[in-house]
Amino acid sequence: MTDHQRTRRFATGPWRRLRSLRVRLIAVFAVVALTTAVSASGIAYWLNRDAVLKRAQDTALNDFRVSLTRNVSELPLGATCEELTRLADQVASSGLSYDVLVVDDARPDCVASSEPSLYTLAQVPPALRTAVNKQRELTASNPDAYHLYWQRQNLSGRPFVIGGTKVVPTGPTAYMFKSLENERADLNTLGWSLAIATLLALIGSALLAQAASATVLRPVKRLGEAARQLGEGRLDTRLEVEGADELADLARTFNRTAQSLHEQVEELSAREAQSRRFVADMSHELRTPLTAMTAVTDILEDEAESLDPMIEPAVRLVVSETRRLSDLVENLMEVTRFDAGTARLVADEVDIADLIMSCIDGRAWYDAVELDAPRGVRAVVDPRRLDVVFANLIGNALKHGGSPVRVKVRERGENVVVEVSDSGPGIPEDVLPHVFDRFYKADKGRARSEGSGLGLSIAMANARIHGGTIEAANGERGALFTLTLPLTQPPPADQDEDSR
Repeated sequence: MTDHQRTRRFATGPWRRLRSLRVRLIAVFAVVALTTAVSASGIAYWLNRDAVLKRAQDTALNDFRVSLTRNVSELPLGATCEELTRLADQVASSGLSYDVLVVDDARPDCVASSEPSLYTLAQVPPALRTAVNKQRELTASNPDAYHLYWQRQNLSGRPFVIGGTKVVPTGPTAYMFKSLENERADLNTLGWSLAIATLLALIGSALLAQAASATVLRPVKRLGEAARQLGEGRLDTRLEVEGADELADLARTFNRTAQSLHEQVEELSAREAQSRRFVADMSHELRTPLTAMTAVTDILEDEAESLDPMIEPAVRLVVSETRRLSDLVENLMEVTRFDAGTARLVADEVDIADLIMSCIDGRAWYDAVELDAPRGVRAVVDPRRLDVVFANLIGNALKHGGSPVRVKVRERGENVVVEVSDSGPGIPEDVLPHVFDRFYKADKGRARSEGSGLGLSIAMANARIHGGTIEAANGERGALFTLTLPLTQPPPADQDEDSR
């Protein structure tokens, strides 16, 4: 498989659908909607998270401060561990579901907790303990030596806000443990709600993109179908213009272009038909006097040796130019038949080797041509037209390439391949693409030449009407022309198409 075939296969497979305008519109809408929804949901989540957590911790810390202030006044100096435990229970019974830990710094072994099995001094972050026990300098803006500090901390995988303060300079230190489990559950619910909203926004954007792409692609599809019809030759194809948007302007532009193209094609077709009629009429009108002239020149050629030596060169020049003009008229009439589509095959099954040998013998080329053609290669062809092809290819090889000219015939699958090679310098690279063009001559500087420049183009037309083709290239020692023909007669549809 060639790189070009791999590219076409890649471009026409599933990747083509992925690169379609509909998919790209849906993808763009989805990306924009997803980006917007995720951004909005993320901002909303973090704003609500901060608000919920701040409200919960501020409420708990304020209540802890108030309850501690109210109950610590009943605590005697040098309170026992039982009295500290009672203080912890009283402060924690405010109704906001937090627990209290009271520590007597003078007696490190005396730690009172409202839930001794759950909360101990080891669960208080060291940084918080350091901040709580640090005495601040008293100033006009700071009347208290000790402050209330807090910190969020995960304990056994559960979120807590832990607050602490020293009651009096010589009193105990109290810590509060407030669980944020309910707030986390609320935030999880909010997160799931925002995720569902994002998913719904994504689905909605996909549906919206589908609707938008259908609105846009429907006219585009009609435009593509109209363009295909126009390319197939239906020049009367027009689009229905709806609305006043850009797509309507595109439809109007297409209609104007199609109308202009229709008019130009009709004009060119009329000119081409006129040119064909002119060439056909001219060739036909020239044929009658040329017939008479050819008969006279044949007589003059027979009597040329008995004429005055001063007149003989002029007579021979008239004879050769008359024959050249006759060949040119015949070629023009043949080209006219191909252009008009009236050229037809009179097919018969023949042996290709016999046909080539007949062409060579009829033109006395047998001393200059080496034939490698096994017998038994039979094909359904028009012998007259194929003789024209062989005569052009071999004649050109002899004229421009030089002998020996080699003709090789091989059967290849359902085709027969005839290669004609010469021993000349080959065909210049800039000439190769034009060798089958009408009236094309490699030497532009020559005012005239023996050929008309129609031989190879007629040979190509005869090959195509058989369903085959001719390729020109440079071989190992000179020019190489390769004729490929099917062994069987092509169907009528192909013949008509080639005739056109």
